[in-house]
Order: sequence, then C-alpha cells, then structure tokens
Amino acid sequence: MRPLAPATPPAGRTARAALVVLAALSLLTACGGSPAAESAVGPASGSGKSGAKGTVTLRIPDPGNAGVLARGKKDGSLDKALAAVGAKVAWTGSAGPFAPAAQAMNADQLDIATGSITSGITSLSQSPGFAFFTATAPDPVGEGILVREGSDIHSVEDLVGRKVAVNKGGTGEYLLLKALAKAGVPADRVERVYLRPDQTAAVFNAGQVDAWAVWSTYAVAEIGAGRARFLADGAAIGSDNYSLNAVRSGFAEEHPEVVRALYDYLHENSAKEKKDPAAYLNVFTDAGPTAVNGKARDVQISFVGKGGTVDPIRPEDIRRFETVARFYADQKVTPNRVDIAAHLLDVEKLS
Repeated sequence: MRPLAPATPPAGRTARAALVVLAALSLLTACGGSPAAESAVGPASGSGKSGAKGTVTLRIPDPGNAGVLARGKKDGSLDKALAAVGAKVAWTGSAGPFAPAAQAMNADQLDIATGSITSGITSLSQSPGFAFFTATAPDPVGEGILVREGSDIHSVEDLVGRKVAVNKGGTGEYLLLKALAKAGVPADRVERVYLRPDQTAAVFNAGQVDAWAVWSTYAVAEIGAGRARFLADGAAIGSDNYSLNAVRSGFAEEHPEVVRALYDYLHENSAKEKKDPAAYLNVFTDAGPTAVNGKARDVQISFVGKGGTVDPIRPEDIRRFETVARFYADQKVTPNRVDIAAHLLDVEKLS
C-alpha cells in the first residue's frame, strides 16, 4: 500500500505506497481498516484557514521515520515548497488506515491522506468529502499473500479450506479475492479472517491463520526476519491496487494552488526516492521500533526501488480504477459499483 506516510508498522504499500509517500502519506499504506477516526488524527484546528498573516494551514498525518514526507519534514524542503504558495504544514496525528482518515477528512479534521484504491472505493461507497489527486502504480513486489516459511501451502489453490487474514474492504481482502478469482477458486472455499493489519502479525506467527494478504508496510518485517514468504505477489496476482493521495474537497476548492504545490513536491521527490531508497529510510532515527535495519532494510530498499512514483491520474489509470470498482461490486464487497471517476482531480490543471 503508498500512502503519505510509512508503514505504521501500507498503506497502500502503502509502506511501499507508503514508501514513496508513506513511506508513502505508503501506506494511508493502504488501506482499509476500522479504528475510530479520532485515533488517527488530532483536533480540527485551523484547517485550510489563513492565520494572522494569511498563511494557509495544510493538515497532513505525521510521516514517521521514512519516506518523502519524513525527509521533507526533517530538511525543511517541504516547508519551503509550501511557503512559496503561502502555506504551511500542521502534522496531525500519525498515518494509518485510510478508512479513519477518510472519516477525518469528512469531519474537517484532516486535509490530506494516502490509501489504496481498494480502501478508497470502500470509503467512497459511503458519503465522501474528499477526492483523489495522485496515482502511484500498483506494487508488483511489495504486496501479496504471505505464508510462513516451511508452510505446505505452495499455490493459491492450496488455500482451499484454509484461513487467510485480510483487512476488510481494503488491500488484503482485494488481493485475496483477486488471487482466488485468477486461480478459478470460489471465494467461499477460503475462510477470510478480518483483522486490523497492526494486530495481525502475532496471529499469523502463532499459526492461528494460514496466510496473510497484506502490503509492504507489514510484509517487510515478516520477510526480513525470515518468518514468511510471498505465495503470490502483486505481479503474480495481477493487482490493480494503486496507491492514491486524497484531499479534502473543501480544501481543494479553496486552495488548489496548495494542492498543486504538494503534488509537485511529491512527484519530484518520489522519483528521487525510487533512485536512492536508502536515503529515505531511518530519517529521524536508526534505532527503536520505527527504524528498519538488517535484512528488513534490504527488503524495503528492494521494494521501493521496484515501485512506482507519485504521478497525475491518467485516463488509463481511471480505467483500471473502474475495473477494481466493478470487481468489488461483483464480489459483494460494496453494495453497488462506485463511480470513482466522479471523485478524481486533474492535478495538472490546478493552480
């Protein structure tokens, strides 16, 4: 899952999609989930409003210890880019699942968030007060279905009769359903166990589920520790699970030049991150729970280097978004097909 912040452990792929932006705002990662919106954000002070000197405040989830925004926060380059259009950042809470972030935008408590197209569609099926303005291509190597090392599961068909952990309505559920459909396995032949991603590792490693459909934010630690391997990654599954950045609709209407400036910053610096992923890891500290070291560091660098960059939403992207929306409706994840095209911005036309 790339979200505008790193894996909180996406989102989508964030992680990766976290990692370009959560690293991306990856992976907001990525990506579905159901914690209360209040747990992900702080108070609604000052959003999109001008301060005493006319400065516009842009509320973004704190990027943590990795990714484009983390480096921009540390070296002041993001502040400089936004100051050029009369804006400043307020780091609000921390990046996490997109569902509570979407609720926070709807409640005017947050202005920017990152998540996967899958969790985005789920949130759009309700009453959205946000629109997507960037796209990062689906992660070919950092998302997929994990099984434990030594598992007797060697193909998607082997999941029949097994338990697979997924986050409901987000990246995990999509990856599992997509993999089963591609393999010709009826979805009801595999038991979906709905868990929050940040609560799944212990369950997975204890053997209480047989597999885990997840994105790089969480996969890196498992693969890096030698505990797990991908049964099928994004490329094998044929994933259309883009990472997207979302903006509160009211903010975009009032301050399009700020949204454009943020996009320009993310686009330019995500390309730099892809070329030199190591420079965007352990931005504030190389020790503690937010640091990535050892084999996990090598895995994350590899994933980011093979991932995408933050780009405008093109017509070909929209067609793939619509494929996901149709798939979710067919699989009864959403009650109807979501018209995602109605909630997209052409960021290159903002100024």
